[in-house]
Amino acid sequence: MRRLPSLNALRIFEVAARTGSYAEAGAELGLTHGAVSRQIAALESWLGQRLFVKDGRRMVATPMARIFASEVGLSFDRLAVAAEACGRPDARRILRVSAPTSFAMRWLIPRLGRYHADHPQVEVAVTTVSTVLEELRGGVDVAIRRGVAREHVWPQHRIVPVLDDVDTLIMSPALFARRPIIRPADIEGHTLLASETRAGDWTGWLEAAGLQHLAGLPRRIFDHFFVTRQAVEDGLGIGIGPLPMLDIDIAGGRLMTPLPDIRVPRTGYVALVPRQADAGNLVAGFVDWLVGEARGPR
Repeated sequence: MRRLPSLNALRIFEVAARTGSYAEAGAELGLTHGAVSRQIAALESWLGQRLFVKDGRRMVATPMARIFASEVGLSFDRLAVAAEACGRPDARRILRVSAPTSFAMRWLIPRLGRYHADHPQVEVAVTTVSTVLEELRGGVDVAIRRGVAREHVWPQHRIVPVLDDVDTLIMSPALFARRPIIRPADIEGHTLLASETRAGDWTGWLEAAGLQHLAGLPRRIFDHFFVTRQAVEDGLGIGIGPLPMLDIDIAGGRLMTPLPDIRVPRTGYVALVPRQADAGNLVAGFVDWLVGEARGPR
């Protein structure tokens, strides 16, 4: 007989350590703050040591607790894989994918119809993160993040390059009709729109365009790129956007690239897959599909 603490308490503890907040853990699990606190207190009593310490108004995981939470998360991941492997062969499978919001909205979700057409037995559940720098969380089969295929960055995951990324100038066709940009210098007088999550976009593009002297121009800054993209579409100004992520908007006439030959290479996107076994090759097959989609339309 294995001597284990409550699996429910372990599950709550892993979420609390991952989110860094009892309140966020409760929101994710549908529990009250008090219920989370009681379960963690019970786990601390079982272990005989503190897992969280108070820091202002927040409860912060101790260094040992963070290590323990990582192991607990991996164990739950392995349990999920084992349960799926033992499930009914004809049962509908759920593939959990985490991706940055803009990547999910502008590139992944518009293509999922093709995947579902070929894999009707699989349901792809997409969750989004607001920044590509957000830490990896348990409970997903594939995580898409901006980065390079270096194992020391994500040592517990297999890393597969998916999509290259280049930046170029974007604007709405309506704004171009009113104030066209034919040469790089034509951007003077336009409102420059930028994103906190894509710092350096304008600096890199201005340098590539030979307009370093305009680097000090004021910019209207939004917190996330998907907000900036909408502002560009609405004609509030011009921005720097990633290709091929915005190909769908350009093809649909919502955006245009007035100076398409001026491009700045950016760090692309990779798929991160936990190293545990992949039941039925479902995850590996999905990652292969992602790579195929990135290479071009069928």
